[in-house]
Amino acid sequence: MRASILTREFPPDVYGGAGVHVDFLVRELRKLIDVDVQAMGEPREGATAHTEKEERLAGANSALQVLSTDVAMTAAVGAAGGVDVVHSHTWYANMAGHWAKLLYDVPHVVSAHSLEPLRPWKAEQLGGGYRISSWAERTAYEAADAVIAVSNGMRGDILACYPQLEEKKLHVIYNGIDTEFYHPDPDRSVLERIGVDPSRPYVAFVGRITRQKGVPHLLRAGLAFDRDLQIVLLAGAADTPELKAETDALIADLKAERDGVFVVSEMLPRDQVRQVLTGALSFLCPSVYEPLGIVNLEAMACETAVVASNVGGIPEVVMDGETGIIVPYDADDPAGFERGIAEGVNRLAADHELATRFGRAGRERAVTSFAWDAIATQTVELYQSLL
Repeated sequence: MRASILTREFPPDVYGGAGVHVDFLVRELRKLIDVDVQAMGEPREGATAHTEKEERLAGANSALQVLSTDVAMTAAVGAAGGVDVVHSHTWYANMAGHWAKLLYDVPHVVSAHSLEPLRPWKAEQLGGGYRISSWAERTAYEAADAVIAVSNGMRGDILACYPQLEEKKLHVIYNGIDTEFYHPDPDRSVLERIGVDPSRPYVAFVGRITRQKGVPHLLRAGLAFDRDLQIVLLAGAADTPELKAETDALIADLKAERDGVFVVSEMLPRDQVRQVLTGALSFLCPSVYEPLGIVNLEAMACETAVVASNVGGIPEVVMDGETGIIVPYDADDPAGFERGIAEGVNRLAADHELATRFGRAGRERAVTSFAWDAIATQTVELYQSLL
């Protein structure tokens, strides 16, 4: 069997959870079947690359540039030949999968990592392109031969957003975690470089600054954290100038009220992120929308307790009172959500033994329930069922 994976992200150009998913899924799939990867971006090993920077579309809305790249990816699938199934990841590649299905009469599998109707803030980033991305996603989902939801919460969201999708085509296969790579790492060299005081505990956030990730909530909650705690934010560039300005102002407010606030805007290598996750008293995930949240699994695999919102698939990963603390999110009560984050963090700050116990249970859960080899096997079984 030969599958063609269609994706925007592929190593080393990985900036989000979908890219992490594709990276590790492809590694495991290649142990079982023949895998062709069509990716957007610059040339790299292990994939056929397609640039999004075409001269004739210079200055055009980024959604048009994406669709143009989808055309090139579709053509490349045909040129490769012998593909039995195409599998697309995120709206960026969904149309390439849809067009390949139509052109080459092969099954199209979609992995749902997020849903455009549940991310209205993307209009702030894409403008009218958000309507195009929403159209592309809907078209691909409703015509797909199978849609993979990465959690049961995501499954419910898909049915609510796309009621025309036949329920029998919807399958839940969790995201996974490489627990051989993500493990407790005692090295503190990265923390020393950042300037973290080794004599004081810290909490950590890792992720992009998007509306989805709830970073402003975390920054406001941080004003009420135990004064002995340090805060380490591995926070990538903001999606929009407006969000950057808002976040910068909140960071300035936080630094004015307390010491030990460290912000790293560059994308650190995964082995360095592992160090930061391992040393943290707890990992913070204040997302307002999250289909699953691979980063929670990464923290758990590093034996770190998690304080996270109850949105999407997070409660299927983080067991409240066992591997961390789940905080209810209410869009109509942001102040209450922020108090809940602070209360969860301060509970662990007052009881390091509890944090350690949560961390150990999290590692065990990551190893036993989210292994990539099992997830790849389930994915191949789905492919075979479509042939």
